[in-house]
Amino acid sequence: MWRREGLSDTPRPRADTPLQRYGELFVDVQMLPLFADSKTFADATPRRMAAPALCALYARTKTQPGFSLAEFVQMHFDVDAPAALETEAINSPRLPLREHIRSLWPQWVRHANDNHHDGGSLLPLPHAYVVPGGRFREMYGWDSYFTMLGLVEDGQHELARGMLRNIAHQIDTLGHMPNGNRSYLSSRSQPPLFHRMVRLVHADAPAGACAQYLPQLRREHAYWMAGEAGLEAGASSARANTQANAQASAHVVRLPDGALLNRYFDAAQGPREESYREDVRTAAACKRPAAEVWRDLRAAAESGWDFSSRWCAQPLSLASIETTNLLPIDLNSLLWGLESAIQQGCVLAGDSGAAEAFALRARMRRAAIDRWLWHEPLGHFIDFHWAAQRACPALTAAALVPLYAGAANAEQARRTALAVQAQLLGTHGLLSTTQVSGQQWDAPNGWAPLQWMAVMGLRRYGHAELAEAIAARWLATVQRVYARTGRLLEKYDVSANHTGGGGEYPTQDGFGWTNGVTAALAALYPTLLRPESG
Repeated sequence: MWRREGLSDTPRPRADTPLQRYGELFVDVQMLPLFADSKTFADATPRRMAAPALCALYARTKTQPGFSLAEFVQMHFDVDAPAALETEAINSPRLPLREHIRSLWPQWVRHANDNHHDGGSLLPLPHAYVVPGGRFREMYGWDSYFTMLGLVEDGQHELARGMLRNIAHQIDTLGHMPNGNRSYLSSRSQPPLFHRMVRLVHADAPAGACAQYLPQLRREHAYWMAGEAGLEAGASSARANTQANAQASAHVVRLPDGALLNRYFDAAQGPREESYREDVRTAAACKRPAAEVWRDLRAAAESGWDFSSRWCAQPLSLASIETTNLLPIDLNSLLWGLESAIQQGCVLAGDSGAAEAFALRARMRRAAIDRWLWHEPLGHFIDFHWAAQRACPALTAAALVPLYAGAANAEQARRTALAVQAQLLGTHGLLSTTQVSGQQWDAPNGWAPLQWMAVMGLRRYGHAELAEAIAARWLATVQRVYARTGRLLEKYDVSANHTGGGGEYPTQDGFGWTNGVTAALAALYPTLLRPESG
């Protein structure tokens, strides 16, 4: 009998966020701005005084002659601003690439309760974990899966197992896998890859592991499907938005034919606290209600693709973002995988009724993907604008996630592979999109998680040549940039073979998922790395 992992049937309340704790003080620091990166103060911890006393002191002193906000923050908070990436070459001797990756794991490990402070935003976790690096000093949702690929490949099984247990702990206590273990990140999730983590860490018995973690898998599914009961075909709901005979509630959308699919959504309101100033300015740049813009920015952050023209009505205008109006192909493919994993776990756990229910859910989602998210004339998977009832025809790397998940048929996989080879195969790796917008999840950037899902999806359906071409170009890019800079980076320009750019902050080095995917691809294709670099 498989032992089920579980901590509590009732999620504990979330910790207050920095904005909730510090109110006007937080807003003033972010909007001055006191720090170049809004995340800096969101991650700060108070030195001695509790939040109410600090806020009262600020209110009393801020109008006094000679008051300095910078001095106030310096006196009362510990602030750790990560250094910006230096792109010049490092001339000191360095290890071969694979040895360098192995040497990096200890650098990015954080132990249970490391840096946790009762007045800070970091949420404690029971086991050690790996952070991505740079400004990202917490454990993230989908990042963790791609990092764990490298940990498993490098024999760091206990660390990978601890990260899996941390995610399970967060699902037990928060009700879902959060964006990251910060209070201000806990109102949203990320692409649902927990079922993949379960199978990765327990590769010797993946079905049994799905039974072991069945409570968390089902709780995560319930998070994504919350509100579906109020969206019965033909029903109305005070909480639902109805447009073009479709209805939405939280993450769930009921389409005109009765099918249920999902969107990204964040229940919290207001600007993201880690990007407070940026979100205020984005909303001010258009005539839309600010709350609507902030909701769509938050939803895009849940997608992991923050930000991309993929989410925007006008590709070159972030202010036109409309994430909550879209049904993303990657999200729905991964949820199909989650439903399939739950069905497997229920079979092994002896719950035949639940197994049948989730098998039906998976079949219905697969049919809905075929009906709404496959574009027959274009020959590839798409996102769908549920509010306007129209396809979003642009090809993105997300079109390969159905292949990765196993939710495509052979003909869909063949045609998708042809489209990707024609439009997204860059000289130095897989492009995220075909659009150059200045956003970081657009051309010319390529990202490690997208390379991995593309390679594994194409291999799954027999398109080995294209899969190897993507892997070869990506590994060569990582290797060349490492030879030039001595670093592994968050993202890469796969058109010009150098550091990626764009977005809200400078390119970060570290970097968790690049390290993990590079290690895993090097193991999958052992002849692709140049001998002199590992």
